[in-house]
Amino acid sequence: MERTFDLNSPEATAHFAQSLAPLLEAGDVVFLEGPIGAGKTHFARSLIQSLLPAPEDIPSPTFTIVQVYEGPDCEIWHSDLYRLSHPDEAIELGLDEAFEDAICLVEWPDRLGADAPDKAFWMTLETTGDDTRRLTCRWSDPAWNSKIEALA
Repeated sequence: MERTFDLNSPEATAHFAQSLAPLLEAGDVVFLEGPIGAGKTHFARSLIQSLLPAPEDIPSPTFTIVQVYEGPDCEIWHSDLYRLSHPDEAIELGLDEAFEDAICLVEWPDRLGADAPDKAFWMTLETTGDDTRRLTCRWSDPAWNSKIEALA
């Protein structure tokens, strides 16, 4: 299935992320696609911050590859796989286990290759103007249907 949203400002992007956040639970995997500067990290930061019990710095995981946060019900994993050269490196990081037990936000999910879980929710951000984005969501797992309906 597929659904597209037009986000007219960075605040609209943050609001969409904050609206999705409470619908997520352990085992949910959100893939964030788009070119550099499309807003993947801004989206992830907004989502993570809204789930944390107290404000916290949410650094980009570009160099650490994975940042883990204690959410109210499970861990939240934010990963940026841009620097990985082989899908096995993601497995070495423990992402395969996190896909089952944590909320996972993954930037540059194409680096997973065939190891990408089928249950993932794919979000592609495209720049349409200086501060505007088009967000295309794709999913095949019916578990996402009610979550997307709640966002509409």
